[in-house]
Amino acid sequence: MRAEAIVDLSAIKHNVALLKEKSGTNLLAVVKADAYGHGLIPVSKAALEAGASMLGVALLEEAISLREAGITAPILAWLVQPGSDFKSAIENDIDLAAGSIKALKEIQAASTDKKARVHIELDTGMTRGGFLHEWDALTPTDLEGIDVVGIFSHFARADEPSEIQNQEQLSRFNEMVSKLESFGFPNRIRHLSNSAATLTNPAASFEMVRAGIAIYGLTPDVAMGSSKDFGIRPAMQLRAALYLVKDVPAGTPVGYGASELTTRDTKLGVITMGYADGIPRVAKGAGVWINGERAPIIGRVSMDQFVVDLGPDSKAKSGDWVVVFGNGSHGEFTADDWGAASGSINYEIVTRIGPRVSRIYTAHVY
Repeated sequence: MRAEAIVDLSAIKHNVALLKEKSGTNLLAVVKADAYGHGLIPVSKAALEAGASMLGVALLEEAISLREAGITAPILAWLVQPGSDFKSAIENDIDLAAGSIKALKEIQAASTDKKARVHIELDTGMTRGGFLHEWDALTPTDLEGIDVVGIFSHFARADEPSEIQNQEQLSRFNEMVSKLESFGFPNRIRHLSNSAATLTNPAASFEMVRAGIAIYGLTPDVAMGSSKDFGIRPAMQLRAALYLVKDVPAGTPVGYGASELTTRDTKLGVITMGYADGIPRVAKGAGVWINGERAPIIGRVSMDQFVVDLGPDSKAKSGDWVVVFGNGSHGEFTADDWGAASGSINYEIVTRIGPRVSRIYTAHVY
């Protein structure tokens, strides 16, 4: 095997339990995008075992995959566009988000023998999905024939807890919810908090929080604090094999475009992963961990491989395994490090790990 992502399901369970306890309410585990690259089915089962009361996905096909795997827990799909197979969603007991009157009409039309379970999506300041000015035009008739079970919105700046927009969105959410209640829909599931708000804003917990990145043990933003600061455990370790180790002299150009030269006589290692596997081509300053030392990337990342400078005294040899990223406890690079090295964030690093990389499920990786 050339590369593998080892996913610690005990870390997933630990994080879900911690977040549920911290919020003091129900927790929806966000498992969209193949559980942020960690594996949809194994992570969903682990999250439910740890106390998650609901699963959340973006796409209807993700929700149906969960049902086909035998998962019977409540599931919310919130990015189901007009023209989708709403009847299939209803038949599979999949809750649907609706952020417009048009969406409500299509869901109503599909609710014949069985009513759809709907969560109303509100735009309180993210300016993405959800009702905005159209909320003023909503009438009780628009909600007939469906079962309105929840109402939700999404913070734009919860990872910046001191920003006034967070309070503005919370206030706007409460105002918009009051309209739904005036239509005769009290005590519906209200959910507003993402991972960042779950960790920092207890006033926004309501009946349920939606935890995504934090259940994978990654901080919503390094400026807020590290995973260790919040007591969450990174669940993924990415490893790869050294394809080749070679001695090269100082001044040797490396990779496409000869964008870097070796600055000394050294040993280079070729890693059997590339941007086809999710390694960012633009990464500068990241690398791998081998034999208790960091080895930085040198040159450009290729489609299937990248090169690291092992140093002149390295004992590494072809076939040895290296850690691309882990939880950092031994000194290895983390997903946060790779995000910074790529001008991006840890979310993108883990979710872009491609299907050519095997997922290995275990407990207590570290």
